[in-house]
Amino acid sequence: MGGRLLSIGECMVELSQAGEGLLRKGFAGDTFNTAWYARACLPAEWTVEYFTALGDDPLSSEMLVFMKEAGIGTGHIRRIEGKTPGLYLITLKNGERTFSYWRDTAAARKLADDPDDLRAAIEAADIIYFSGITLGILAPEAVETLLAELRRAKAAGKQVAFDPNIRPRLWTDRDTMLKTIEAGARAANLVLPSFDDEATHFGDATVTDTIARYHALGVENVVVKNGAEGITLSFSGSTAIHVPAVPTLQIVDTTSAGDSFNGAFLSRLVRGVSPAEAATYGASIASVVIGHHGALISPALLPG
Repeated sequence: MGGRLLSIGECMVELSQAGEGLLRKGFAGDTFNTAWYARACLPAEWTVEYFTALGDDPLSSEMLVFMKEAGIGTGHIRRIEGKTPGLYLITLKNGERTFSYWRDTAAARKLADDPDDLRAAIEAADIIYFSGITLGILAPEAVETLLAELRRAKAAGKQVAFDPNIRPRLWTDRDTMLKTIEAGARAANLVLPSFDDEATHFGDATVTDTIARYHALGVENVVVKNGAEGITLSFSGSTAIHVPAVPTLQIVDTTSAGDSFNGAFLSRLVRGVSPAEAATYGASIASVVIGHHGALISPALLPG
């Protein structure tokens, strides 16, 4: 039996170094990466759709083709006249990656400006996924429009999943960032934080602190990702379960480690697999992804 997963956020143009002064073009973004891996891991009877806004330029058209060829639905993506997608450039120096962004006027910042379209997309979905980056790119009134629809979906019994994915550069100030992340968590019944982010920005001393804080916000299910230390799950108030990370022979590129875990984890959870088994599968996918360059790797490389 199939269903429909909807991921909400921003897909960007990615430029990476290709040698000899050349750049390689791709498309990626946290919530899109999760949709990509969910699509790769779900059976054909499941539909995966992406919700964003794009411009009317050639790059936006190319991005739509890319999504469709990956099997990701684009029916609710709005095209905005005169707008373009955001762009980021990856720079490598001594093996370390740095990122430069051009996204201040990106079309995705207006993804929640049509409330009727947003509601229709969410109502058609069985599970909805969004992130702190989704919230960070929106104007305050658009944040409330999106969160109101997500709270409505949660109240209707839909699965709403949220990765805080805290990126300070997107926010005007720390207080707004933390309060909005907490509001995002309250709109969800599943939160998938990364412990490094939570320790840095909320001051959590332990994974247990992170779990307790999100439960206190009314989040039923919490999955904390902690890199090589593994994953800790606390579902419906039951005793927390630890799932070890899957070792990688050689770490090449950690971009999309958390995004790929999220997509793979959700792909199993929505099909009735236990949370621990879903996390084990997610860890196995992430371990393969970080052994290759780029946010998106060929589905043929992923374990079944």
